[in-house]
Amino acid sequence: MSMTLDRPLALCGAGQGGRAVLRTTLTSPYGRKVRMAAQVLGLWDRIEMVPADTRDPSDDLRLQNPLGKMPCLMTDGETLYDSRVILEFLDTLAEGRGLFPREGRERFHCLTRACLADGVTDAALLMVYEGRFRGAEKISDEWLAHQRGKVERGLSALAALPPDPTRTDAAGVSLACALGYLDWRAPVSWRDRWPELVDWLHRFAAAEPAFNATEAPR
Repeated sequence: MSMTLDRPLALCGAGQGGRAVLRTTLTSPYGRKVRMAAQVLGLWDRIEMVPADTRDPSDDLRLQNPLGKMPCLMTDGETLYDSRVILEFLDTLAEGRGLFPREGRERFHCLTRACLADGVTDAALLMVYEGRFRGAEKISDEWLAHQRGKVERGLSALAALPPDPTRTDAAGVSLACALGYLDWRAPVSWRDRWPELVDWLHRFAAAEPAFNATEAPR
C-alpha cells in the first residue's frame, strides 16, 4: 500500500470509468454500511463494487487488506479499511450535511453510538460464525452466551437513547445495519424485547431510501 500524504485523496480508481473499487459482498453488514453511506452522501455512482471472498486464499483481498477483511475501498492509489474509516473518508468528500457532526460533544456522541452499534454487529457475527465454522460437538454455549450478552446490553443502551431516525448519521447507519443483520441471520430474537428499536427501524427505513436499497438478498 502506497502512502502519498502530501495531497488529498479523491474518490477514483481502477474500476470501470475510473471509479473507486469497493471489495465487499451484498450480505456483509459492514459492506452495507459503506454502500448505504455512499448512497446517502450521493457518492455511490463513483464506486464499483467487486465481490470479495474472505475464505479464499487466492482472493486479492488479502493483499489489499492484510487482515483479509472487508469492506476495503481502493481509491486514488490508496487502500482504506475498515468500514468506520471508509465512512469518515466518504464524509470528507460529501457536499453539504454529512454523516458525522464536525466537532464538539455531538460528534463524539455520534461516534460512540456508532461504535456501540458496530459492537452489536461484531457479537452477532461471532455467534453466527460459532455455528457455521465449528462442528455441533464443538460449539461453546458459554461463548455464545458471552456474545449474546453483548448484543442484549448494546441493544438496551441503544433503545434507551437511539439516533434520530429522521436524520441519517453514522450512528443511524450503523444501528440500521446491525438490526438488519439480526433480522437476516437471527442469532438473537430482538423484536419482541425491544419494541422501541422496531419502531425506530420502521421510521428510519421510511425516512432513508438507502436502507431498503441496500438490503441483503434473501
